[in-house]
Amino acid sequence: MNKKHDIDLLLVNAPGKERVYQVLAKDYAAYEPPIWGGLMASYAKRHGHSVDILDAEALQLNFEDTVKEIIARKPLLTAFVVYGQQPSASTQCLPAAGAVCKLLKDTAPDFKTIMFGTHMSALPQRTLEEEATDFVCNGEGPVTIENLLQALKNDATNLKDIPGLWYTEDGHSMGNAPAEKFKDLDAEFPGMTWDLLPMDRYKAHNWHCWDHINERQPYASLYTSLGCPYKCSFCCINAPFGGSGIRYFSPEHIIKEIDILVNDYGVKNIKIADEMFVLNPRHVLGLCDLIIERGYDLNIWAYARVDTVKDKYLEKLKMAGFNWLGIGVESGSKFVRDGVEKGRFGDTDIKAIIQKIRDHGIYVGANYIFGLPDDTFETMSETLQLALDLNTEWSNFYSAMAYPGSPLHIMASQKGLPLPEDKGGPGWIGYSQHAFETLPLPTDALSAGEVISFRDKAFDVYFTSNAYLSMMKAKFGADVENHIREMTKHKLDRKYAVSIPDDAMQVNV
Repeated sequence: MNKKHDIDLLLVNAPGKERVYQVLAKDYAAYEPPIWGGLMASYAKRHGHSVDILDAEALQLNFEDTVKEIIARKPLLTAFVVYGQQPSASTQCLPAAGAVCKLLKDTAPDFKTIMFGTHMSALPQRTLEEEATDFVCNGEGPVTIENLLQALKNDATNLKDIPGLWYTEDGHSMGNAPAEKFKDLDAEFPGMTWDLLPMDRYKAHNWHCWDHINERQPYASLYTSLGCPYKCSFCCINAPFGGSGIRYFSPEHIIKEIDILVNDYGVKNIKIADEMFVLNPRHVLGLCDLIIERGYDLNIWAYARVDTVKDKYLEKLKMAGFNWLGIGVESGSKFVRDGVEKGRFGDTDIKAIIQKIRDHGIYVGANYIFGLPDDTFETMSETLQLALDLNTEWSNFYSAMAYPGSPLHIMASQKGLPLPEDKGGPGWIGYSQHAFETLPLPTDALSAGEVISFRDKAFDVYFTSNAYLSMMKAKFGADVENHIREMTKHKLDRKYAVSIPDDAMQVNV
């Protein structure tokens, strides 16, 4: 190795949580391990490179201290992991990564940098031209970064053969075709590099631990698959993979990771970060059986869809410790759901499936979106009414975002709809759901300000309703009820909020 460098690759998770989540950052949001950082590290190590991870988010460093840490570790290549806690959260993480990268280049211009993540794969050329990074990765990333490391070690100047790499040559942006997707995930990723992460710093979401609200640590998240076979128009999850599709780690591979988490780190709270976990019977039941065989006492949550939850899953899921399923309801209007290709199921199906899940002792975190293209105050009221009727143990209320990499972003751009990155807009932070600068997509009938204001009011209506608080106290006790009451006292500041009519929200609470 060049004597100037102590390690080959430093993977950095930049600190941006406070700007993204405002007052919710410290006590209510989760601190999750950067899974793609761990996977990238394991791949690079398998190919003979020395690797370290700097999770500045979990360590709660500021930008300046993050840069000092990078410089102190003297990497040949600094790779910024631009992924977030939600499947579509890459874009909201870019401002922090970009700020740290710029400060690093201002302080130590010879340090080589690359950015990778969902946003980069959606907009590689724009990222290269707007951010102070030397390189951008389009695609999954491991092959791109490993090949770049080899080139840097050999002082190579010809970069055109590195798959997925975007770079500048003679003042022009150049991009290579993405690498082929891995077919055998078990073989390519020998396991997460948990030993490089500050495992004592990670903390579960508050709702994930309603059963033990004061025991949110230790915590971990991991993938059991990559990609998603569906094509929801508001989702950008498949941007790094070149389209829809799903590939699995084997249950035997995943149980080894869980063995390490349980036995080496005492982890009980686990998030399965897959965009769609409850889908393939052999995969789901195979992993459940292995967990049950070991007798682990786990508290796991994972994503499912209304049309993928089957009777054959639920008993095994509960026995294995899957205490939560995240269900994408999205809208209370079937017309609006059909318009975003979410699914041709009706409210009756939704209510029956969610009741079936809860009958098996599994809690539901329902996801709703306000401001989808066909939404009006009336249809958004239908969505809130459905949420109130279902009265699930947790509900996420989102505003519709045309995330880069999603079909909705293409549609919005073609129609000339205002987007956060437009001139005069808040920039990429506007794609955060909870930031001061959050700027959702307007609908044909509503402005962005009306959407965000309706969403915030809906959150308050739901979480302060007597039906919800009474249910939570009965299920989880007074501590959780008080925790929720305290949570709702923290109001998000919104730059684009507006007053909405008193009769805009028509629901029976």
